[in-house]
Amino acid sequence: MPPLYTAEALATGAGRNGHVATSDGRLDLDLAIPTEMGGSGDGANPELLFAAGYAACFHSALQTVARTKKVSVADSTVGARVGIGSNGNGGFELSVHLEVMIPDMPTEEAQALADAAHQVCPYSNATRGNIQATVSVVDD
Repeated sequence: MPPLYTAEALATGAGRNGHVATSDGRLDLDLAIPTEMGGSGDGANPELLFAAGYAACFHSALQTVARTKKVSVADSTVGARVGIGSNGNGGFELSVHLEVMIPDMPTEEAQALADAAHQVCPYSNATRGNIQATVSVVDD
C-alpha cells in the first residue's frame, strides 16, 4: 500500500548535538543531549520529538475509536513519556508510557477506549514488540 503522506527530515552536525530540519520547513531545531545524559540540555532531543509525535498520534487514534463507538472524549488529553536507557548489550533502548485522561468517563470505559486506540495508532503498531509501551488512564 502506498503511503498517504511521507515526512522528510534531515539531521546535520553532531548527531544529538546537531540540527534537524524538515523538508517543508515546519520544524527547524537545534539538538542537544539532555543534561541527564551528560549534555547541555540546551536544545530539543530525539526523545522529546518522539514523545510529542506519539502523544499527538495516539490522541488522534483515541478520537477515531471514540467516534466509531459513538462516545465523547471531549477535553481528553494524552501524555507521552519516552525513556532511553541501556539495553544491557552495549546499546540503548526506548520505553514509552502513555497517560490518557478522559474527563467524566468511568476508568474502566476509558481504559477500554485507550486499549483500542493502542491497536489503531500507527506509532503503537510500529513499536509493538520492539519497545516496552504501557497505556494507562489517569483520573481528571
